Amino acid sequence: MNWILQPWPWYVSGPMIALVMFLLIMVGKNFGMSSNLRTMCTICGAGTKADFFKFDWKAQKWNLIVVLGAIMGGFIGSYFLSSDTVVAINSKTITDLNALGFASAGKAYLPTELFGISALLDIKSLFVLAIGGLLVGFGTRYAGGCTSGHAISGLSNLQLPSLIAVAGFFIGGLVMTHFIYPLIF
Repeated sequence: MNWILQPWPWYVSGPMIALVMFLLIMVGKNFGMSSNLRTMCTICGAGTKADFFKFDWKAQKWNLIVVLGAIMGGFIGSYFLSSDTVVAINSKTITDLNALGFASAGKAYLPTELFGISALLDIKSLFVLAIGGLLVGFGTRYAGGCTSGHAISGLSNLQLPSLIAVAGFFIGGLVMTHFIYPLIF
């Protein structure tokens, strides 16, 4: 029973993701989480304000089930299939994060310095989160999808634009982590 409480190895989770992608390709569907935000905004009436939200959202109902499954799976995994909520990261990474001011590195799943209630009271943290959210939203729209959609669905469909987008995501992440982020904090 203790094996259930451990992270699943790549040779279990990888083929499971491949199986899901195979099934989606067989039924002519594409996977991606960012399209769900558009669908939810359309359901809430955003189509009256912007043409981008005028589409048949009922054709995307299946993808909303994916969101519900991701939420339920995360909850079940966190509360029933995990013995510890601390992320197992390299000790050098913990040292580097501590030097950047993240005292919760290696002790919490998310850095409390960014995602705790206290972060909402700090103007600098709020600014960084807001700008980051805007950039991610713009990038997702500009790239025609999010990292999960391009990296999992697009690459499994052998789409060249997805390969280019994924390379851009990784390059952007490296630039942010090694050059921009140290300047901010």
